[in-house]
Amino acid sequence: MCVWALNRALKGPDRGLTEMLPSAGVYYFPWEINSSVPEGEALRTFGRLCCYDLARSEAVLIAQHSSAQYQVCVDTKFVEPFQAQLGSRYMVLGEAEHREGEGPVVKARILTCVEGMNVPLLEQAIQEQRKYFSERQEKKLGKSTS
Repeated sequence: MCVWALNRALKGPDRGLTEMLPSAGVYYFPWEINSSVPEGEALRTFGRLCCYDLARSEAVLIAQHSSAQYQVCVDTKFVEPFQAQLGSRYMVLGEAEHREGEGPVVKARILTCVEGMNVPLLEQAIQEQRKYFSERQEKKLGKSTS
């Protein structure tokens, strides 16, 4: 029996294989990642790799916004070994984890070097995606109250 058929048999006819897959992750700018990000939420973010500690399975991404510099701590246990290129731009997909005495940490599922990526264009695309999702949500709410 294939995985799809087995999943359908176990969960019923109106639930499919997609429920077994993790969320695609909401884009967060590095300066938005703080304690308000829900524990376990799938997220995507980016930054330059400034340090990597293989022994502790930790990396730090940095990003500049206005005149401030922001750090995103990344747990790399699930993506090791990888060729860390310090100073290169990385994109990470993972889950938010809150650790006592520290800021939030992203437990990486995917950590990809994206050196050469057009960051202003990515930021613009994220803003457009948010705008689209917001408008779509407003339309759904408008239909449900009618």
